This record gives sequence, structure tokens and C-alpha cells, in this order.
Amino acid sequence: MTDSLNLLKGTVDLLILKALEGDPKHGYAVAEWIETVTEGTLLMEEGTLYPALHRLERKRLIASQWGVSDNNRRAKFYRLTASGLERLENETEDWSRYARAIGLALDSGTGSA
Repeated sequence: MTDSLNLLKGTVDLLILKALEGDPKHGYAVAEWIETVTEGTLLMEEGTLYPALHRLERKRLIASQWGVSDNNRRAKFYRLTASGLERLENETEDWSRYARAIGLALDSGTGSA
């Protein structure tokens, strides 16, 4: 059984930008992508996902357009803008350094200096 982790706001934005790096996706597909690539560890609830999508759209990091989903339903599809791609690249570097530093600290043994 896997636990859903609480996500920091910046992490949510980064994951959404990463999900949209390829083809445009509707909100449910973004949440599904995150759950799949994290092997069910991170679950994006609607109450977190849609406010984040709207926030990223207001910041012009993503853009949206109405379309039809795979199951023939009207859905809003989101895609990265050039600014969004730039933000994704910059934040990916920052988070990779951060995750490496945390990993080093956790692998260091006891907390004694």
C-alpha cells in the first residue's frame, strides 16, 4: 500500500509543468501522469490540481484550449508556453540539486557531527 504525500506548492507546479512537457493534456490526464510516473506515491487531488493549473495559466506558464477528450467529452487542454518551458528547465536543475543534497544528508549515517 502506498501513501499519498502532501506536496509543497512549488512541487505541484513543477510536476504539472513536467506533465505538460510533451503533448497538451487535460486536467485528469495531468493527474494520471503524475500518479503513474511516481508509481502511485504522489496523488494529485482536484482541489490541488485545478487551482494550480489556473495559477500557472495566470502566470502565462501554460495556455489552455477547449477540445474533446478520448472519451468524447469536452475538456480544457493545457500546454506549456515558452516561459513555462524555461521555468521547467530552471526549476528542474534547482530541484535536482536540492534532492541530491537531501539524499546525501539522509545517507550520511547518524546525526552526529
